[in-house]
Amino acid sequence: MSGSAPEVLAFGRLGVDIYPQQVGVGLDRVDSFGKYLGGSAANVAVAAARHGRRTALVSGVGLDPLGRFLRRRLGEFGVDAKYVADVAGHATPVTFCEMFPPDDFPLYFYGRDTAPDLEITGIDAEAVRGTALMWVTVTGLSKQPSRGTTFDALALRGRQRFTVLDLDWRPMFWGSPAAGRRAMQQALEHVDVAVGNLDECEVATGVRDPHAAAEALRASGVRTAIVKMGPAGVLGLDDDGFVVVPPHAVDVVNGLGAGDAFGGALCHGLLSGWSLERILRFANVAGALVAAQIACSDAMPTTAEVEACLAAQP
Repeated sequence: MSGSAPEVLAFGRLGVDIYPQQVGVGLDRVDSFGKYLGGSAANVAVAAARHGRRTALVSGVGLDPLGRFLRRRLGEFGVDAKYVADVAGHATPVTFCEMFPPDDFPLYFYGRDTAPDLEITGIDAEAVRGTALMWVTVTGLSKQPSRGTTFDALALRGRQRFTVLDLDWRPMFWGSPAAGRRAMQQALEHVDVAVGNLDECEVATGVRDPHAAAEALRASGVRTAIVKMGPAGVLGLDDDGFVVVPPHAVDVVNGLGAGDAFGGALCHGLLSGWSLERILRFANVAGALVAAQIACSDAMPTTAEVEACLAAQP
């Protein structure tokens, strides 16, 4: 790794999450909201930084107060924002959610059609080649110029370990699942780790059975395939075979940030050289700790918090 490059370089979505402070109530009846840093790639970067990793984000914000808020919060979370561009003419996007635990969390995206993070046009070749782990998302492939910039970064990377694709399927950003699958399959040719839930893996591979989906991801050349199965836990497949880890039970408040907490913990485990089973157990707990809270980025746990929870398991 280059001395000037971050350990984790994440590409993708950055925006403001406006989350209700009341659970189980529709937006039409919510009385108060909290404002948080959001966006899947940004949340993963924050989560990795909470585990002590030197982390940077490649993204964009609007020239507006919300953009300034996001820059400030990235710095407070320990994420380097020097690759976050100020994009004129595009407002910083805002996302609202509703919370109906345990498994219904509708999202409402505002300002995503022309979001600054989809206007990324430049990459730092030294950082791309030198980072220990590069994280890219399928949402970043949904529109030009972000799609071309992401593929340029993947080509520069040359499937170097660790290059991670978050399957991050958001159907509202695509014309059809077929279009998403084509982009996913093209990206899979450049990465050595792929991670997604059952729906995302089905779009990517055409099969829903988690074992078959993991095998299909491996057949594309991916070295480590991870399939998140919700209440059934998480499945992983690498050179040593299948690993299935049960979920960590919590009282779910907001499940939206769990996958990003999982992702940041995955980054930390991969860079630590852990076994796949240890990585998945650690990441499962990290995700569960966030699911038990309203916030996403603000709730990302430290390594010590995750390890304490693991130690307390029977």
